[in-house]
Amino acid sequence: MSMITERSVAGRAPGVPEEAADAAVPETRRDVVTLFRAYLALCKPQIVELLLVTTVPAMMVAAGGWPDLRTLAVVLIGGAMAGGAASALNCYIDRDIDQVMRRTKRRPLPANTVTPRSVLVFGLTLAVISVALMAVFTNWLATALTAGAIFYYDVVYTLWLKRRTPANTFWGGICGSAPVIIGWAAVTGTVAPLGWALFAVVFFWQMPHFYALAIKYKDDYARAGVPMLPVVRSVGRVNFEILLYTVLTVASSLVAWPLGLGWIYGVAAVLTGAAFLAEAVLLARRTSAGQPAKPMRLFHWSITYLTILFIAVAVDALI
Repeated sequence: MSMITERSVAGRAPGVPEEAADAAVPETRRDVVTLFRAYLALCKPQIVELLLVTTVPAMMVAAGGWPDLRTLAVVLIGGAMAGGAASALNCYIDRDIDQVMRRTKRRPLPANTVTPRSVLVFGLTLAVISVALMAVFTNWLATALTAGAIFYYDVVYTLWLKRRTPANTFWGGICGSAPVIIGWAAVTGTVAPLGWALFAVVFFWQMPHFYALAIKYKDDYARAGVPMLPVVRSVGRVNFEILLYTVLTVASSLVAWPLGLGWIYGVAAVLTGAAFLAEAVLLARRTSAGQPAKPMRLFHWSITYLTILFIAVAVDALI
């Protein structure tokens, strides 16, 4: 008897044919893979990735180069877990509206891939571990900011603001910007003016970024009863806020320049800021004229803008 056949026979239950036992193995593996993908999706890895893109450069500037590797590893792991925890708990809280939105109905909870209780336990467990990591290996300020960001996102934003006011994106931007100052605080134990300037960049950036997404999925949000700005305000008001916060984003990036960054960052801030503003103006012109809006152009460019800008922050810190 071959080794493979011996393992198959040894692993099957009494009375189960060898062929059936062998067929069950791939099915079990598929179940494990499905669950893994479901829990990964609950963490919204794209959002976590974007948060870490802003955190590491902020840490580098705070350290004047590469930060202590242990601190860097702890903040990356703890930050990823904190972001995953906040996202999983957000999915648990929003499971009712996710069922009626086309953009979200394939998420693990609406698709019944996992149970609400398991998602709640998963999210709370990640939250506790992430805060514990920060508490043991960083300092009280970074730990408090991490815990506060999770609480703010899930309780203040998701449970309260998101369903009650069109200003939800503005106030929700606080927790989305927190990773910048968390990383800075983990390195220095405080937050310098440059850290707050970079925080402001990410804070103001979130309005044009998410308003563009809300324009695309306006009907989805309306169906779910979520008062996103494009759902409850005129096209003119939405365009005004997109342009206003794009200008404030670029202005904040320029304010950060003389606070401790060099010419590489400055050139990147000017060029990418001009392109970001041009995309915002183009979207406003299209929607004002009743033309097809194509808001995802601004959405995707906003991600490119933030990524290039913070790469420039990191390069500047090294040089």
